[in-house]
Amino acid sequence: MRNHLVNTVFEEAKKNENIVFLTGDLGHGVLDEFAKTFPERVINAGIAEENMTSVAAGLALEGKMAFTYSIGNFDTLRCMEQIRNDVCYHNANVKIISLAAGFAYGTLGMSHHATEDIACLRSLPNLTLFSPCDILETIAVTKAAMKINTPCAIRLGKGGEPNLRESFDIDNFEIGRAYKMKDGKEKVIIFSTGAITIKAKEAVELLAKEGIDVALYTFPTIKPMDESFVKEAAKKYQTIITLEEHQKNGGFGSAIAEVVATIKGDRANVIRMGLDDTYTSVVGDTDYLRTYYHLDTESVIKNVKEALK
Repeated sequence: MRNHLVNTVFEEAKKNENIVFLTGDLGHGVLDEFAKTFPERVINAGIAEENMTSVAAGLALEGKMAFTYSIGNFDTLRCMEQIRNDVCYHNANVKIISLAAGFAYGTLGMSHHATEDIACLRSLPNLTLFSPCDILETIAVTKAAMKINTPCAIRLGKGGEPNLRESFDIDNFEIGRAYKMKDGKEKVIIFSTGAITIKAKEAVELLAKEGIDVALYTFPTIKPMDESFVKEAAKKYQTIITLEEHQKNGGFGSAIAEVVATIKGDRANVIRMGLDDTYTSVVGDTDYLRTYYHLDTESVIKNVKEALK
């Protein structure tokens, strides 16, 4: 994901001299060509993400499109005050690139896990929050973010994620829209966001082999939410299952539940799959942690089958 995001920004920077890229002492190999071509437009702020964010806001207020880039929790949770006061309050054209969201840096422990950032970021006025599930969605949201002159945050995996679709209409991507990955005939639908969507896709494929046909939709945009589709689905299906690599509290599932709660009359039950109000103190690689915290393929299958009962 990160390579394709950086390459997409790099290609646009060739046409737009106002694009600047600030990194928190990260991504040197990924940014090499960018820095070599535009040395005056790539700034290494060091391990000082709060300062990096304020500098980016200042550059944006002077007419630049400023990207900040660091590990997921470092350029979000560490500098929430700067994002709130300097970026969002001034509606500054800053794009926050959060690398390795969720458990992507699993072996480095909870200090490197970004599992509370959605809850914090989606509470901020003026901010558009993206969470692509694969390379195609990453390119689409990056291009979309560069078309609007307002604050954006893009929540990425670490790298090496496969494409989950054969094709995706990148050029006609719509901010704030849910996208179909698979239709289904059952009364259960899965909503997923971010790189963990691969587990949802694996689950629906395995369920299909058992004759259980479940729909799956991805949400590359968390804020603004596709409220009209969520309401439509909540009227059509008996159960909505949400999957995210994040705390349940305030996260993607909460955003879905907030919309469903506004519906009068009969509506779907919402089952949220995420962290249960805990820190990821266990150490292990991404797949190990997803299994440990019941965010793996088997857990998705289990929730679907229980919902169908």
